[in-house]
Amino acid sequence: MFDLYNYLDKYTSSSTLAVYRFFFGLLMCSSLLRFISKGWVEKLYILPKFHFSYYLFEWVKPLGEYTYILFFICFISSLFICIGFKYRISIIVFFLSFSYIELMDKTTYLNHYYFISVISFLLIFLPANASFSIDNLMSGKSYKKIPQWTVDCLKLMILIVYFYAGLAKLNSDWLLEAMPLKIWLSARYHFPLVGETLFQQEWFYYFMSWSGVIYDLTIPFLLLYARTRFFAFIMVIIFHLLTKILFPIGMFPYIMIFSAIIFFSPNTQDRILQKIKSLINQIVKMFKLNNKSKFDYVIKDVFNYKNQKIIIYCFTAFFTIQLLFPFRYVLYPGELFWHEQGYRFSWRVMLTEKTGWATFKIVNPIDGAYYYVDNSDFLTPFQEKQMSFQSDFILEYAHYLGDHFTAKNNIDIEVFVDNYVSLNGRKSQRFVSDTVNLYAQKESFKHKTWILPLSDEITGF
Repeated sequence: MFDLYNYLDKYTSSSTLAVYRFFFGLLMCSSLLRFISKGWVEKLYILPKFHFSYYLFEWVKPLGEYTYILFFICFISSLFICIGFKYRISIIVFFLSFSYIELMDKTTYLNHYYFISVISFLLIFLPANASFSIDNLMSGKSYKKIPQWTVDCLKLMILIVYFYAGLAKLNSDWLLEAMPLKIWLSARYHFPLVGETLFQQEWFYYFMSWSGVIYDLTIPFLLLYARTRFFAFIMVIIFHLLTKILFPIGMFPYIMIFSAIIFFSPNTQDRILQKIKSLINQIVKMFKLNNKSKFDYVIKDVFNYKNQKIIIYCFTAFFTIQLLFPFRYVLYPGELFWHEQGYRFSWRVMLTEKTGWATFKIVNPIDGAYYYVDNSDFLTPFQEKQMSFQSDFILEYAHYLGDHFTAKNNIDIEVFVDNYVSLNGRKSQRFVSDTVNLYAQKESFKHKTWILPLSDEITGF
């Protein structure tokens, strides 16, 4: 029987969180530099005339040219996290700045952005600077041991991500139709050596689909078990590098590879930390910098929380939400993959291939006169693509058009949409009712009754 009190008294090497903090900060630094260097700040946040907002976070907006300052603050805080300088302040600043960036435009939503926000929130309360940090040099002390639960909570979060991603794949499209992998892989015919052969084979689509399910559902448990951990880590590397090569999913593969390191034993973490220290010492010698050679001065045995009970209660509430929130989709009738109400923030990764088109009609209710909107006058191609098959995007854009043309014409107009969507290779069908004035509809957590049902059934989670 699980003994909570004995568990809370268990300790592990502080190297585990130190290694995680170091790689987390380093990876965030490189990710932000990559984002800025590719010109995405300007393309995604400065140039667009209109930005799609998350419900209840409409107040979070891009800051014009000052958006670069926000990215710079986020970058500097990630650098400070990596080296463990003013760690508590740095991780709070990173969480707030990165989450603000994530919330600025719903068009850029990605699961791994949400994962980074969640992890950085947890790290606020964890002693990741207990050893191997500039804070140790400044305070003159470090700690050998930290509470075991501070490491296990990160493992639990990673387990949730994998396992829920696996559960989401237990549906008829993924397992019985190999969708949408069949669409994506068959389109990679130009891929060297295997594009015109292997990627055109029906059995290969099913092999990849079923392999993905098995991987997601088992890999966290294989990482937890010492005897299978090394094999599991090799599989993590192979799986995520393969997805990186095949699909344009940004930094997500690297984030999951580095996250898997936390499952290794404290002895392994100590060895990794010694390797990092040795590398840093070599760099210091190379540049002939003044170095005291050791990061740790007064080494104390155990790090103890002053308010551990409060943090445990907060973490219990946090993980309860994480476990239940992905299942909120059951509150909405109809097919989740179609209407997507309750889809985001639920670790549903690469499950759908949707295409659509939407033409908006502005109507004068007095005389019935109408005209159609050219979406390119208001949206970028990327925004228009995302808007065309997501109901909350369509509603928000309809309200933007309604406000714009009402002010322009000085009359209360109506907004209708002619909208068709294709899901996972199905024949396209009307998505939103063309008889509903969207300008009169309000965004809320309630079911959007103006979404027309999918004319097919997808069984499973």
